[in-house]
Amino acid sequence: MSSSVKPSAAGQHDEAHFDVLVVGAGFGGLRMLHEARELGLSVKVLESGGDVGGTWYWNRYPGARTDTESWGYCFFFSKVLNDEWNWPERMPGWEQVYQYMRFVVDRLDMRKDIQFETRVTAAHYDERKKRWQITTAAGEHFTCKYFCSAVGWFEVPSKPEFKGIDNFRGEWYLPSRWPNEAVDFAGKRVGIVGCGSTGAQILTAVAHLAEHVSVFQRTPNYVLPGRNYPVDEFENSSKKANFEAMIEQIRNQVYAFPMQDSTLMFNDLTPAEQQQVLEAGWEAGGFRYIFQTFADILVTKEANEAACEFARNKIRSIVNDPATAELMCPNYPIALKRPPVCNFYYESFNRPNVELVDVKTTPISEVTADGLRVGEQEYQFDILIFAMGYDAVTGPLMAMDIRGRNGQRIQDKWAAGPRTNFGIGMDGFPNMFMITGPQTPFANVPPVVEASTTWIGQAIRYMQAEGYDEIEADAEAVDAYCGQMKELVDATLIRDAASQGAWFMGANIPGKPVAVLFHFGGAPSYFNALAENADTGFAGFKFFSMAQSNQVATA
Repeated sequence: MSSSVKPSAAGQHDEAHFDVLVVGAGFGGLRMLHEARELGLSVKVLESGGDVGGTWYWNRYPGARTDTESWGYCFFFSKVLNDEWNWPERMPGWEQVYQYMRFVVDRLDMRKDIQFETRVTAAHYDERKKRWQITTAAGEHFTCKYFCSAVGWFEVPSKPEFKGIDNFRGEWYLPSRWPNEAVDFAGKRVGIVGCGSTGAQILTAVAHLAEHVSVFQRTPNYVLPGRNYPVDEFENSSKKANFEAMIEQIRNQVYAFPMQDSTLMFNDLTPAEQQQVLEAGWEAGGFRYIFQTFADILVTKEANEAACEFARNKIRSIVNDPATAELMCPNYPIALKRPPVCNFYYESFNRPNVELVDVKTTPISEVTADGLRVGEQEYQFDILIFAMGYDAVTGPLMAMDIRGRNGQRIQDKWAAGPRTNFGIGMDGFPNMFMITGPQTPFANVPPVVEASTTWIGQAIRYMQAEGYDEIEADAEAVDAYCGQMKELVDATLIRDAASQGAWFMGANIPGKPVAVLFHFGGAPSYFNALAENADTGFAGFKFFSMAQSNQVATA
C-alpha cells in the first residue's frame, strides 16, 4: 500500500505530494508511470511539452524518422498493446511514433496522471523530511519520495552561436523546436547547417520543394540506407504472433535491435566473400550493415576499414560529381560517429537544386542579413536550419538545478563527466532514479527503458518489504562502474570517437568535459547485470531506514 498523503492540486495548496514524481513523458516517463501504478504508488508525470512523446513531440521537422525497425521501437511490457497496434512502415516517421505513444497513453488511461506544459527547473532533496522538493518554471511546488528523471538524451539543442544571427532577415529554425505550423519551402532558398542524422533527413524532404538547398558540411558521415518500406497486414500479423521471440532476440542483440548479430570474422572469408557480405548488409539497410556483416567490425581496424571503403565506394558510385563525392567520404572508422540512417541522402546531391558547401577548412564566419558568409563568399537564403546536434545525455539533467545531500549540485558532481551506478543511481542523491541516464547502454532506447524501470520497481519493492526509506548508490560502486565504462570503450575502436567530435563522448559541445557517456559493453551484458543485481540484493546500493538516514544526515 502507498504511504503517501492524498495528492492535492498544486494550485490549491502550497505543494502537492506524490510517492513518485517523473520528469518527462517520453518512452521512459510513460514506462515509469506504468511501473509506479503496478506498485500501487501515487504518481505524477510532469512534461514540458503539450502532449506525450518526448523526443517525438519536439522533433517534428520534415523527414524526422527512427533509425530502428518499428517492431523494436515500442513498449514490451504488454502483449495487448502490441496486438492492438499496426505499424505502417518499417522505419516509422515521427508522426507514427507520436500517434503510437498517444495510443498507449489513452489505452491505459494515463493522461489523468500527466501534467503538460510544465517545465521542472529544480529538484532539491530535503534530508530532514526525506523528500524531494520539485519546483517548476511556473512556480508550482511538488514533493515526492522518489524522484525519477526521464528527460531523455536530446532535450537541450546545440544552439547556433554565429556572429550576426540576430541580423538575419529570413526565417531560421532549430529542428528540435520545430513549429507546429507547416513551414513553406516552395520556391525558397534554404541553408542547412549540419549533416548528421537530422540534417540528412531534412535535406531529403526539403529538396523536393525548395528552389535551392545548400548543405554546409564540416565532417562527413557514413549515411546508411534505410531501405524503408510499407508494412502490410501479413508482416504485422507475423510480428504479433512472434512477440515473445522478438523480445528475446532484442534482449540478446548487442545494441538491442530486432536482428541477429553476425558471427562471421572478417579474416575467415576470402576477399570476394567479404565483399558479398558487405553488399548484403548494405542492401538490408539500417544498422544491419554494422551488425549483420562482421562480428569484429567494431574491434579490428582491418574489418572496420573494409566496411568504410565499401561505403566510400557506394558514395562514389551514387554521387555523380566526383569532387562532391570525395568531400562526402569520411576518413575515420565507421561508428566513431553514430551513422545516420536515411533514404536517398546521397542521391539528393544529384539534384540540380542541391549543393554541398565544405566548411571544414573555411568555416562559417557569420550570419549576415541575407544568409551566411564562408570566407569571402556570401550565400543568400530565405530559410536557415541549424541542425547542429544536442548537448546530449548529461545536458538535460545539468540544465536543472538538482541538489542531493548537503545541497550538492549535480553540476559539481559531474564536473568531469557523469558518475553513476548502472546509469540509474548516484551517490549523494538518495531516492533519485535516472531512466536512460548517462552510462546506460548506447543502444535502442525502449528495451533499455524496460530494463531500467523494471529494476527500479524491484528496488522499491525490496525497500517496502524490508522497511527502508532511502536508497542511494554506494560511492565505491560508482567509482568501480565508471572504471568499467572506460574499460569497455577502450576495448573497441569507439575509444577514439572524441577525436571526431562524437556527441556520445560529449565532444561536440565546446567546454563540455570529454567523457564516456554510455555503457559500450553491449546491451545484453547490461541487462544481465541489472537482473543479477536485483536477484542478489542490490549490491552497490545502500539502504536506510528513517532512523539510519537521520544519522547519515547529521554525521
